[in-house]
Parts: sequence; structure tokens; C-alpha cells
Amino acid sequence: MVQSAYIHIPFCKSKCNYCSFVSFVGSDEQLRQGYTDILIKEIKYFYKQEPLKTLYFGGGTPSIMNLDDLKRIVECFNLKSNTEITIEVNPETLDLRYLQKLRQIGFNRISVGIQSFDNNILKYIGRIHSANRAIKTVKEARAAGFKNISTDFIYGLPDQTQKSFLNDLDTATQLDVEHISLYGLKIEEGCNFYKNKPVNLADDDMQADMYLAAIDLLESNGYLHYEISNFAKKDCESKHNLNYWSCGEYYGFGVAAHGYTNGVRYSNFENLQKYIQNYKEKQTVRELSLKEKLEEYIYLGFRKGDGIDVSKINRAFGVDFEEIYKDTLKKYTETKHMLKTENGYKFSNEGYLLSNIILSDFL
Repeated sequence: MVQSAYIHIPFCKSKCNYCSFVSFVGSDEQLRQGYTDILIKEIKYFYKQEPLKTLYFGGGTPSIMNLDDLKRIVECFNLKSNTEITIEVNPETLDLRYLQKLRQIGFNRISVGIQSFDNNILKYIGRIHSANRAIKTVKEARAAGFKNISTDFIYGLPDQTQKSFLNDLDTATQLDVEHISLYGLKIEEGCNFYKNKPVNLADDDMQADMYLAAIDLLESNGYLHYEISNFAKKDCESKHNLNYWSCGEYYGFGVAAHGYTNGVRYSNFENLQKYIQNYKEKQTVRELSLKEKLEEYIYLGFRKGDGIDVSKINRAFGVDFEEIYKDTLKKYTETKHMLKTENGYKFSNEGYLLSNIILSDFL
């Protein structure tokens, strides 16, 4: 049963130099309102009024939207008093009043895209906010009544040192945020940095050192490393993302959104006009085979700090996991990249660094 929904808001004030997501700059109020109208039509066409455990607005920059339009979207869903309702925000696009209105609409979790507290780095990567503005946003979100605040950071940025990165995280812990996400810089086709590669980038070894140092710092400050890129205080893990990593079903609404329902993975059109004109159709639809479902369960399960539960896999897929993958398990438990747990297996911190290589041995 579907218990989660993702809403893609594709509009931004400007495009960050590292961003390859589907987003559009320079939209006006009329276009955003028209997009909301189509989005609501799509929701009403596909959504079967299941009570949701999580609702997530991502982007793009959802906080660029008119509050009335956000309210109209939220009101489409069957929500409970404990539904986790998250919105991603850019510090430069909102103020205390906007944050207060978000709480009134029903948002109870906020994800602040900070990336760095170094103003020179922020300018270089194309962020439009300053370090002070980001700090102010976190404090205003708290004043507005948000009890679950998440912050995003990137490591391996141009001119970034391990010391400056750890200072960023130290500042976040002093702000007492509940959740911190860390992403190693990846320059992918479609972003400005792909065409204009920056200098003074961290190499793989330096990124690895930054990641391991970040784990030590955050765990020593009481954050649980519950997923390869995510850290949370007790009971503040992202329920929405945990549903992804547990292969749970979810709707994806909006241009370029992805969803997973009834064993079928689908994606919406990435072209804005094509999506608006064909909101009842999908760009891709793929029904997963049992083998593909097993591989996804392994691939996504190993992202989690708890790793995978062998008995659950055996029951769900009718296999003997430890027999099928005995050579791979032996190889990586001996190198300590993988650890045996009470219920199954998980990656060590060093294993996370080689996760793509290790997981390819399972696929």
C-alpha cells in the first residue's frame, strides 16, 4: 500500500553550478500557478486517497512558491496528525512570516539547503544566500515552531579544506539541528561545472578523509549515522527517505518526478511543456522482475546504517541469501568492509566508501 508521496517543484531563482537536477530559472508567478493547477490535476487523477505517512516537497526550490499554491497541494492529500510533511527551502527565498505560514499549512519538517558556511565557496558554487542568511533561516525556522530541522552540506567543493568542512558541521551542531545530510561533490553532465570544471577540487582520497572525519564529529555530537549520507538525533530520521531505502511504495507527482507503485517504477516527463500537456501519461514505466526487486532490496538496504535483514530477504524472495552470496560476504567481511550483525550484514564506514564497488558484486 502506498503511504508516501513526493512533489517536485522545478523552479529556482538561479541554477547552482553543481546542479544537474531538472529545474527551471526565471519562472513567473503565472507559470508557477499554472504548474500548480496541472500538478493538482495529476494528483487527483492518480492518488487513491490512501492515508499518507510522509509527504515531501523537493526541487528545485519549493520555497519559491506562493503559500496559497502550497496549501492547495497539501490539501489534496489524506493526512494524519503524525504525517511527516517536509519541504526543501533555500535560505534566500523566505523569511520568518513565510516559515510561520508553512507551519500553519501543516509542514512539520524543513530541509534547509546550506551546502557551506564559507561565503567565498557559496559564491563560487552559485548559491544565492550567505552564511549569515543560512544561520538566520535555521533560527527563524525554530522560532516558527519547527521541531525537526534538516540541513544539507556538500564536501569536496572547490577550495574547501577538511578543516573548513568540519567547521561547517560544527556550526550546524551548535545550531542544534535535528538532521544533517552530507553529499560528496559529483560533477555530472548537465551542470555548469561539467562544462567549466573548477580548480582546487578534492580528489577521491581527500573526499574519503572528509567523510570519515565528518562521521566521527557528528557521532561524537549525538547524531546517529542511520544511512550512508544521513545523520539524525534520536527519532528524527527522515521517514520519507527511509521508505525509499526500504523499497516502500510512493507516488511521484510533478515534472521529472519518479514513483513506485504496484511493483512498477515510473518517471514523469522532464520537459515542462510536455508534462503540462500530458500529465496523465508517464515518460517511462517499468515493471520489476523478482530478481530486480531482490537486487534493489540489497542495494538500497545496504545504504542504511542497520544494513540488511537476512531472514526478511529469505522470506520475501524465497532464497537463501547467505548461500547465494557466500563468496561476496566472505570476501568483504574478511576485509572488514562489511560487518555481521545480529540479523544480517551492514557496511563499515570504510565499506561505505567502496559501496558502489561492493554492491556491483551482488548484482
